[in-house]
Amino acid sequence: MAHNPINHPLRPIYRLLALLAGAYLIVFGVVGLIVTSGAGLLDRPDDRVLGQGANLLWSIISLVLGAVVVLATLAPRNIGTQVQWVLGWTLLVIGTYHLSVSRTDANFFAFTVATVVVTYLVGLSLILAGLYTKVGDTEEAGAPRQVREGRTA
Repeated sequence: MAHNPINHPLRPIYRLLALLAGAYLIVFGVVGLIVTSGAGLLDRPDDRVLGQGANLLWSIISLVLGAVVVLATLAPRNIGTQVQWVLGWTLLVIGTYHLSVSRTDANFFAFTVATVVVTYLVGLSLILAGLYTKVGDTEEAGAPRQVREGRTA
């Protein structure tokens, strides 16, 4: 049976990881807005943003996602856990899509392979943080409920 830890002792480190991932998305979005501001929303400029390909739309989305991650991570209780989990998987899906269409016209965010790798790393960091930042009562922490109640099957 799967068990996500509650009140993990390294929870502050995982929250810091999520905050760093959100901060990176914010920095990428701000720099991307500055670099691609003269282009159209879906244009694919040759400019690089922190070594990655991007356009104005992906810069805006990164900025919004980063702000959501940072705000949710700083929110009380388990709001950040769910947001990190969902946005992490969302970034993995976006990265996989753009990896599969990287040299076609369907690459509407102007991703490069470097952008896909960074998107995967940020998404995996958020998933990892979402797994280990759950908080709860001390009765909930530790073994799964079946084991605490004396049932093994």
